[in-house]
Amino acid sequence: MVVLSKIYTRTGDKGDTALGDGQRVAKHSARVSAYGTSDELNAFVGVARLEASGEMDAALARIQNDLFDLGADMCRPDMAKDAEAEYPPLRIADVQVERLEAEIDAMNKDLQPLRSFVLPGGSKLSAHLHVCRTVARRAERLATELATEEEVNPAAVRYLNRLSDWFFVASRIANENGTRDVLWVPGANR
Repeated sequence: MVVLSKIYTRTGDKGDTALGDGQRVAKHSARVSAYGTSDELNAFVGVARLEASGEMDAALARIQNDLFDLGADMCRPDMAKDAEAEYPPLRIADVQVERLEAEIDAMNKDLQPLRSFVLPGGSKLSAHLHVCRTVARRAERLATELATEEEVNPAAVRYLNRLSDWFFVASRIANENGTRDVLWVPGANR
């Protein structure tokens, strides 16, 4: 259980922060950048939710919760020590990746195949979801970069990879099932 009674601690005033296992690292470390970007993504999902309703809003709420799970996962560097932790560390699980895949398949089922790349836009919600997609891709790049140096839960990387796909398909749904997609016209302004 998280209890936040005091918001500022002054412990990071010299540029370092604590990971989930208590280890102190620089605030600009690769691990903090990776999970910090998932937090940034969560904020953008919150903005997208201002335009969403019904099942889209419910799906985005699930994603927001998953992104906190992802941050909790990424801030615990040594998975081998999970069994020794005072509380079981929260890790992204394959079932979360599988849920995204099922939702992508369900959304994509009735969409027409694309014959060009899609430019961000069309509707407000679609534009917000494209921002989410690009931030998810950046979070994935940072996580895979971190994985070349330190241990990263492979399910967390898979989750980020599917999540950007989810946002892309959802952006098409938000554009009236793709009918309002703005398509790229190669060389149109030459």
